[in-house]
Amino acid sequence: MIAETAPLTLDLRQDVALLTAALIDIDSVSGNESALADAVESALRQLPGLKLVRDGDAIIARTDLGRAERVILAGHLDTVPLPVTEGSLGTVPSSWPSGIPGEGVLYGRGATDMKGGVAVQLALAASMFDGGAEPSKDVTFVFYDHEEVEAVKSGLGRLVRNHGHLLEGDFAILLEPTDGTVEGGCNGTMRLEATTAGEAAHSARAWMGRNAIHAAAPILERLAAYRPQTINVDGLDYRESLNAVKIHGGTAGNVIPDRCVVEINYRFAPDKSPDQAEAHVRQLLEGFDVVRTDSAAGARPGLHHPAAASFVAAVGAEPKPKYGWTDVARFSELGIPAVNFGPGDALLAHKDNEHVAAEAVRACLRALQAWLS
Repeated sequence: MIAETAPLTLDLRQDVALLTAALIDIDSVSGNESALADAVESALRQLPGLKLVRDGDAIIARTDLGRAERVILAGHLDTVPLPVTEGSLGTVPSSWPSGIPGEGVLYGRGATDMKGGVAVQLALAASMFDGGAEPSKDVTFVFYDHEEVEAVKSGLGRLVRNHGHLLEGDFAILLEPTDGTVEGGCNGTMRLEATTAGEAAHSARAWMGRNAIHAAAPILERLAAYRPQTINVDGLDYRESLNAVKIHGGTAGNVIPDRCVVEINYRFAPDKSPDQAEAHVRQLLEGFDVVRTDSAAGARPGLHHPAAASFVAAVGAEPKPKYGWTDVARFSELGIPAVNFGPGDALLAHKDNEHVAAEAVRACLRALQAWLS
């Protein structure tokens, strides 16, 4: 008989930096979020005044204080895989535990993306029911799985489909790493394939065929010469990018290739719909067979909304655009203005030395507490 493993326990009232360390120590690579989701659910169920719904490894926890406004605070539980190290037994995942060595820095997978932000959500929820001032707004906390993988698996997307009425709100904050600065909206992203066709032949008699890889040269030349646009949307400057990210073709070292595919990624400003973005790429690559394989719309900043404006004022720093795609776009599709705001430098996300300053996590918590009080 196999003994049951005791559920992990989280202390939501400890220093939020130590809470971050505890979250980092729970492995939650995409597809393996159950242990962390169990711990989060168990901890939240100890708080009075929260109504919980769990769907798979995603959790919605809501206050019901009758406030005039409702704010959504969202974060994903999953991380990308651990780095690997070469050892005597071959390539194995590193254990990479958390810690606060030196000058109060937390190292570990998810430290930046985004267990620091999730720790802030949990600590904020606990602080609301510790006898202090109740929040000035109702709050919906959202914790979800499968953010770091293909969009079809997204836990937030599943919550939208299954519990969309519980995600209604006036303003949303996604606690992705922004170095403690508000980043409004996000660029959209699109993947396309440009294909060239040739005619196969023996490479010793190349003149009998047509080389599809050579025919792709103009595609690469146009992409290399392209100058990305910077587009102002609602006061923020979104820099675009358009790049070849992969190329494949050919069948053997002695065969002239009859097909070549150039894979392209376009990060486009939120002034465009995916259809408009696709039309832009098609115009640039006119004469070639171009197919869109995947896309996700961007999100306008929404900083004109009173709740967003008051939050920006409370944070105190000049807001910036978000160049990468984040789940603020999902909230934007629901008609909810959304921004990114969380501890940690996004440039450290997914790196082998991923880390976040303990004080950055504490400062993020203080900013949200002050705004909501």
